[in-house]
Amino acid sequence: MFLASPQSGRSGNPIVPGWYADPEARIFEGEYWIFPTYSAPYNDQLFFDAFSSKDLVSWTKHPRILDVDHITWAKRAVWAPTIVQKGEWYYLLFGANDIQNDPQLGGLGVARAKHPAGPFEDHLGKPLVDKFHNGAQPIDPFVFADDDGTHYLIYGGWKHCNVAKLNADFTGLVPFADGSAFKEITPEGYVEGSWMFKKDGKYYFMWSEGGWTGPNYAVAYAIGTSPFGPFVRAGKILSQDPKVATGAGHHSVLRAPSGKWYIVYHRRPLGETDRNHRVVCIDEMRFDANGAILPVVITIDGVAPDLIRP
Repeated sequence: MFLASPQSGRSGNPIVPGWYADPEARIFEGEYWIFPTYSAPYNDQLFFDAFSSKDLVSWTKHPRILDVDHITWAKRAVWAPTIVQKGEWYYLLFGANDIQNDPQLGGLGVARAKHPAGPFEDHLGKPLVDKFHNGAQPIDPFVFADDDGTHYLIYGGWKHCNVAKLNADFTGLVPFADGSAFKEITPEGYVEGSWMFKKDGKYYFMWSEGGWTGPNYAVAYAIGTSPFGPFVRAGKILSQDPKVATGAGHHSVLRAPSGKWYIVYHRRPLGETDRNHRVVCIDEMRFDANGAILPVVITIDGVAPDLIRP
């Protein structure tokens, strides 16, 4: 596997060894955490590893924080985890089984643990979302916690994206005022891999475009006034650099205690043709004076240490 030769003291890209993709980055218990997909053939994607760091440079691996042995209905294609802390629990949502139609068993699951390194146990004994709603394949979940404490589930593949409202203990969904459980918020160009954050009172919605197996996988974004948008595509901010890597996409965003913003994403090293040969990388993300996200420069050297101090 290709490994970077970073400048002294920087993280280098990739930041962790091994084939991983779809990284979810969070800050828990005074540490940075990354929860990726194990990038392998679907029938081998049967667990999640996690990684933690105090400084974005040195990472500790936490193997098999979740295993399908503890999820009775998940059999393959365990993908794209998202995690949130609520009360004393950490809730991990994920896609499993890569269902292609409603009769198949699979969709979005929920597991929980008392620590971000697990072990995570099945919370429901069945999928939380197990059908196609508004055309969205139930994959690639993301949980967005708004300022009022509401937790929204944002998810979807096959070029459709839904938002739903999670109930208090993540065992189900809360219907909207019109009685529906799912609202479609698909912007132009959306394929999969949603992410949302709030900055200066605005809702930044991000997603992946293109095909994940190809070089032109990329990330675009829009800005709205609520988690429901409307989201009008503002442009592409993460894409390949033929001199560095291809297939840069399916990302997450970190705002460090220092105030810096980072994008954590996967990409394919130059010369790799196996679709599962993807690695997790990090680069700085910046904004212009009007709040627009500037195009990210993908690097070999990664980022400088950014310590979380006690």
